[in-house]
Amino acid sequence: MKLNSLITIILIMGLASCSNTKTENSMAENNALEVLKSRRSIRSYQDKMPEKELIAQIVEAGTYAPTGMGKQSPIIVAVTNRDTRDQLAEMNAKIMGVDTDPFYGAPVVLVVLADKQYPTYLYDGSLVMGNLMNAAQAVGLGSCWIHRAKEVFETPEGKALLKEWGIEGDYEGIGNCIIGYSAQETPQAKPRKPDYVRYIE
Repeated sequence: MKLNSLITIILIMGLASCSNTKTENSMAENNALEVLKSRRSIRSYQDKMPEKELIAQIVEAGTYAPTGMGKQSPIIVAVTNRDTRDQLAEMNAKIMGVDTDPFYGAPVVLVVLADKQYPTYLYDGSLVMGNLMNAAQAVGLGSCWIHRAKEVFETPEGKALLKEWGIEGDYEGIGNCIIGYSAQETPQAKPRKPDYVRYIE
């Protein structure tokens, strides 16, 4: 094979490789944006425990949420034990003043707490919650942010749970991310308000 021909083939292969890489990156970016736009709060779940691998992927995504100065103030407690899950639900319902399941039947509760010694702890924990919910959408599971984690873990029973889980320090409950297989139709997104974004050019 002549040298000129070989060089031409190498150049073509290189251009094709670059083109494929750009296409793959573009597809990945579009998929990420679609996940962000298609996530909805799910309030009805199947009585089916998600696979451990899926839970692990969601939790790992939560650990990659940005935190102030990279200090990683939050902690995620992945609750799959039925008794503990039901205990948390009962405590949450009591604070809410209802006798129904505030976790909507979801089998998994990802409790997010954050260390109050860091000034950005509330924002850090909220970003973790966002990552968890979006990751759940990405792997085909439903999710919803359930409030009152702060109040639950300020009670003597809540503090006893933290001690049982080996969590020491001044931690505040940020939220409960419930996850599971959806048992409802995906809700339609509400129209975005017209003045949501303002461009200053």
